[in-house]
Amino acid sequence: METEDLNELMSQRRRKLEEMAAAGTDAFKSNFDRSHSIEEIKKEFDVVETGENSGKDVDTAGRIVARREHGKASFIVIDDGSSQIQLYLTINNLGEDNYRELLGFDIGDIIGVSGEVFRTRRGELSISVREYIILTKSLRPLPEKWHGLKDKELRYRQRYVDLIVNPEVKEVFAKRIAVIKGIRDYLADNGFVEVDTPMLQPIPGGATARPFITFHNALDMDIYLRIAPELYLKRLMVGGYDRVFELNRSFRNEGISVRHNPEFTMLEAYQAYADYNDMMELTEDLIKKLARDIVGEEELEYQGIKLDLSKPFKKMTMLDSLAEVGGIEVSFDMDIDGLKSLAKENEVHVDKGDGKGTIITELFEKLVEANLEEPTFILDYPKEITPLAKSHPDNPELVERFELIVVGREIANAFSELTDPREQRKRFEKQVERRDAGDEEAQFFDEDYLRALEYGLPPTGGLGIGIDRLVMLLTDSASIRDVIFFPHLRPEKGRE
Repeated sequence: METEDLNELMSQRRRKLEEMAAAGTDAFKSNFDRSHSIEEIKKEFDVVETGENSGKDVDTAGRIVARREHGKASFIVIDDGSSQIQLYLTINNLGEDNYRELLGFDIGDIIGVSGEVFRTRRGELSISVREYIILTKSLRPLPEKWHGLKDKELRYRQRYVDLIVNPEVKEVFAKRIAVIKGIRDYLADNGFVEVDTPMLQPIPGGATARPFITFHNALDMDIYLRIAPELYLKRLMVGGYDRVFELNRSFRNEGISVRHNPEFTMLEAYQAYADYNDMMELTEDLIKKLARDIVGEEELEYQGIKLDLSKPFKKMTMLDSLAEVGGIEVSFDMDIDGLKSLAKENEVHVDKGDGKGTIITELFEKLVEANLEEPTFILDYPKEITPLAKSHPDNPELVERFELIVVGREIANAFSELTDPREQRKRFEKQVERRDAGDEEAQFFDEDYLRALEYGLPPTGGLGIGIDRLVMLLTDSASIRDVIFFPHLRPEKGRE
């Protein structure tokens, strides 16, 4: 919409508001006593036959989204967020002045109405309006054209408008809400209890990431937005909880892309006397159940790629996947120079302080990860990049960890948790060395967490699932911004 046209329309609406005020009409009411939501009307009066009156009146309200004028009888469509319904307006029911006033309301205005429910001869459930009231005067017109890539950023920035004019957007978020509820119900049914842990932490831990930092005035100290709840959840396991989970908001000071938002939602769950094999079973079962509940079946399509979740998820070790998918043979028996040469041949960047485990992981991410379409568990990651997981009994260079990769994206990450405080101390010390060498994503040394481990953490399996990416998969959404109500964006250049 051109700025000049927009300004004129906004001026017209403000003039209408001034006229209402002059007539003593409050255009911004405090409340309206509804007898039914629109969805409830449709359910209760579904039995009304074509061309019949219900004989019952309702009081409902919603935003005007469409209007059709036909002389002495006209139609308005309102939407209350639950559904839409048609209003039937006649001079006979309303009187000519009220009829003209109601038709003079703008698209976007929110009104309350009273009248009898009936079904038109064309089969449309409608309300024959006898009384009406303005509840909120809309001062900015809804856009006529909102679809298309050119409007993508505007739609993310003004999600409130996107939700009004694009019903399919609300459907995506309805599925997101259902996914979160489904996870809660599934875990509760399996004996897990939901807990809350600090979002502001004196030491950020539980993941390898750059944190956001702020300052706490009363304590006179730096404090961090959490990058993960892991270390606090494992403290609870030390304290005697058997199964815990948190649907948490975490923050990482990193780039923004179709799969990354600096503020994101994650599930973390921990189970005592379990390992990463147990968490693998839980992950597969949970995702299959969510697919059945949200999509309706275990076969789905993501961005043109057909996925069959009904089959057992594939399993490969990271080293085997490099051979089978990446086409290269690597091992920890190779010297560091040989791995660096292999990285260079495959255009993989290597930093000066990178060890064998980091180089192997970078090769995996370049040559394998993007090529995994069907759900695949990648097992046994290098210890060097996983300081919180238990060592693998068959190879001291590896840990008991898996990631679930679907259509080239990590959906889940899990460990057999490291429970030996002596080994954990050594791992933290290595992380401090990396941080001192300039790695801003290396983990901090957490003495209190070590103290907790010294009291004894039982064998524990831990799981993290990225909720945003999982919702992307289950709703066939191309970007993480499509499944977050208010994604982070660059500052707005100007404002109309």
